Amino acid sequence: MFAINPFYRTSLVLLISVGLFACANPLLKPPAPASKKVDCVCDKVTDKPTEKPAAPIETAKPADPKIADYGLLKPAEWDEVDGLSASHAGADDLNLAWPAWLQSCTALVKKPVWKNACDTASSLNLQTNNNPDSDSVRAYFRQNFSVYKTTNVDGAESGLITGYYQPILKGSRTKSAKYPYPLYATPPDLITVELNGLFPELKYKRVRGRVVGNKLVPYFNRAEIETDNSPIKGRELVYIDNIVDVFFLQIQGSGVVQFENGEQVMVGYADQNGHTYNSVGRLLIERGELTSANASMAGIKNWVKNNPLKFRELLNNNPSFVFFRELPSGLPGPIGALGVPILAERAVAVDPKFVPLGAPVFLSTTQPNNNKPLKRLMMAQDTGGAIKGGVRADFFWGAGAEAGAKAGAMKQSGKIWVLLPKEFVLK
Repeated sequence: MFAINPFYRTSLVLLISVGLFACANPLLKPPAPASKKVDCVCDKVTDKPTEKPAAPIETAKPADPKIADYGLLKPAEWDEVDGLSASHAGADDLNLAWPAWLQSCTALVKKPVWKNACDTASSLNLQTNNNPDSDSVRAYFRQNFSVYKTTNVDGAESGLITGYYQPILKGSRTKSAKYPYPLYATPPDLITVELNGLFPELKYKRVRGRVVGNKLVPYFNRAEIETDNSPIKGRELVYIDNIVDVFFLQIQGSGVVQFENGEQVMVGYADQNGHTYNSVGRLLIERGELTSANASMAGIKNWVKNNPLKFRELLNNNPSFVFFRELPSGLPGPIGALGVPILAERAVAVDPKFVPLGAPVFLSTTQPNNNKPLKRLMMAQDTGGAIKGGVRADFFWGAGAEAGAKAGAMKQSGKIWVLLPKEFVLK
């Protein structure tokens, strides 16, 4: 739905002319070859495209560099967490969040500040035959964690909650008239420059491009890539039957490709061409083709159905392009920014500047397009370029059409509390 750094809207206008070659400069990172190791995607999936069509039509504002990491977290009391206590109306069944927390621990246990909490979780899991009840999970978190409420820069305690999902597409290993639209693997000439290696104040920021002579120039844009004579020809992974589905797959960041023989292949975000993501929903609103009320995924798909000849021009107004990789079979979900599989309705994407990646978070919001409470213990296992700020989350609904309908409709207000080990010291 995109290193632990999210994709920033930084155009590759930067030209570096001091003998910039990938083999000679450690700051230049050619993409790793395709691999089926799950842990190799940890620093890739975070860079999801910068905006989902379900999100409000607005530009994500970068964090104030003067705010320290996690600087918007404020100490709170356990009783403040709406829906965590068994006595609260609509209280969550915490047992259902436990598998997602164990997934977080597979990555966090390697960090000293999280190790004790994760080791204790492992012990509880053994004592309960891998199935602790809600009271046991609640007691575990209260004994081993402190609770903090998230705030925004202006001090507000409520913020925007959107949703994302994993689409299912129809595809083939070979190109045909029925399956003409490719998903591309990362091209070998795509170069990434980690800017914090040059300027520490640019932590979390990077640029991408390709080397021409001794300069880093912008990488090919969407219009240049999606042609019959594509400059990255030969990097096709699979072919899809519908270009609209390909476009929305690039927005969601991962999906499942269904072949005619019944085989399914999971694909996930591998990298991005470095160009700014321009919202086609916003553009359609500006042109008077859609209203803000119907500029959702469903609304955009309906517009394309009624205006097929205009779609290519619309797509080319968004120069951003996403590359994919085939993921190992048998995963319980797509790989999130933490590098672990994320589970439906138990993972959220957050801004890692303000919420530690992997942390348990408690979300109090409402169901998509209605006022029915949605109170869940979630895991902050993913990130996204449009997910900026302290009280901001993207709710992972799972795979398929039903999940997509919920994700596309979700634009709710909510509150977030973050649970951190008692050993975790905020600066």
